[in-house]
Amino acid sequence: LTGYDNDLAGEVNRATNRLRGLLSQIHPSLEPVLGPRLAYPYVQALLQRHGSPARLRKLGRTRCEALLKAHGSRKAHHLTTEIFDALAEQTLVVPGTEASALIVPGLAAQLAAAHAQRQATEQEIAALLEALPLFHLLTSLPGMGVRTTAAVIVAIGDGSGFRTAGHLASYAGLAPATKSSGTSIRGEHAPHRGNRLLKRALFQAAFAAIGCKSDLSSRVYYDRQRARGKTHTQAILRLARQRVNVIHAMIRTGTFYEPRTLDLAA
Repeated sequence: LTGYDNDLAGEVNRATNRLRGLLSQIHPSLEPVLGPRLAYPYVQALLQRHGSPARLRKLGRTRCEALLKAHGSRKAHHLTTEIFDALAEQTLVVPGTEASALIVPGLAAQLAAAHAQRQATEQEIAALLEALPLFHLLTSLPGMGVRTTAAVIVAIGDGSGFRTAGHLASYAGLAPATKSSGTSIRGEHAPHRGNRLLKRALFQAAFAAIGCKSDLSSRVYYDRQRARGKTHTQAILRLARQRVNVIHAMIRTGTFYEPRTLDLAA
């Protein structure tokens, strides 16, 4: 199921990139409005029914807002205003626009189907993991959702095979390496070895954790790394590695994660 979910994620990315590419070609002003929102069902529904600038104009503001609202948009009026302001910015009809109108609805339908399949798959994964104590243990750590936790469990089993956090970090390919030549050190990077699926899951979890408002420790750690001159990727790498220590300790002791009280002035 985890592998199938990864395949679906690839389909989502392909359909999204293709749609954004088409929107950029036929109406550059419209793409920044709809492109970043393609994951939302109301935008997918809009493009499935009205997949060209001409069809959107014909739909009109009132019916556009009603359609968006009917498919779950809480800011339908605001989005409708953005759409029609973008439509008004471009008066030139690009060659191929009408032909693309035959493609956009199909791509939007594929995207909607892939998202629906991912949601269903996530529910199936969660139902299977519910019986595993390790699932509840890992999801107590900020940033660890159903998908990332499933990927971790698939990769490490019950975690008992890793004697130390260093062994787990090495297996995940999260031990930072440096490119060096003689006495010159050219930068820190993630090593290419390790379990790629596990590494990706831990990276995603670390990235999600820096936006977690219920526990600021990951954000504080990330900000400190950036203040020391680390790039975004290097800071996430270091955070993911630091969280491996936490995960290993949680598995070893069977203890759920508890947010730490931070001294933000330190």
